[in-house]
Amino acid sequence: MRPPPWKVGELAKRTGVSVRALHHYDEIGLLSPSHRSQAGYRLYTEIDVARLQQIRSLRALGFSLEEARDFLKRPEVTPDRVLRLHIAHLKEQIAAQQSLADRLEQVARRWRSDENVPTEEFLQIIEVTNMIGKYYTPEQMEQMKQRREMLGEDHIRQAEAEWPELIAKVQAEMDRGTDPADERVQALARRWKELVEEFTGGDPGIAKSVGRMWQEETTIHGMDTGNMRSLMGYVQKAWAAGKG
Repeated sequence: MRPPPWKVGELAKRTGVSVRALHHYDEIGLLSPSHRSQAGYRLYTEIDVARLQQIRSLRALGFSLEEARDFLKRPEVTPDRVLRLHIAHLKEQIAAQQSLADRLEQVARRWRSDENVPTEEFLQIIEVTNMIGKYYTPEQMEQMKQRREMLGEDHIRQAEAEWPELIAKVQAEMDRGTDPADERVQALARRWKELVEEFTGGDPGIAKSVGRMWQEETTIHGMDTGNMRSLMGYVQKAWAAGKG
């Protein structure tokens, strides 16, 4: 490839990013070429290529194009920070995949020795396989890790044990047709919100990732997400009543 500046077709051929995508990046203000030829052709420099790499890293982290554009506008965001985020994400994926590989090895050994492997084990492996790195960014994973450490394992276990009981109570009220504004439902909705905020730390980005996971997956930890979405809708109606 000749020295820069490069035309859009040349950059597309070298990077694998389509001409159409590069045009779209320019249109939305995500990546505009530094120069244009007298004939009006887009011309990209080394600086533009560096920004393109940052964009592709953020896309790999799950950022939408608009989120990537807004993130890169923040004064504290440097190329180094984007690289470190991508590196951290890849390391987490490697660690998660190594953990999954170890688990598969254990299952394989049990199978070779003619041990019975419970179906639940396979179901959990499938679930973990599908969810690795799919919903949370490295920053969010680090935030949740720090929050878990702050709350302590005993508190986390108590909250995890409380969830099934709370879900059952909400399900019972919904099955009875209890008005979401009823004080019984309001109390349950308040506790639901408290437990959610304990997990997310009140971070809207993490809450969004959690919501997306429950919307897109059919089961989580063996739980039917369709039924959970109905419960969450019922709880949201309680919050909307102005008391939750």
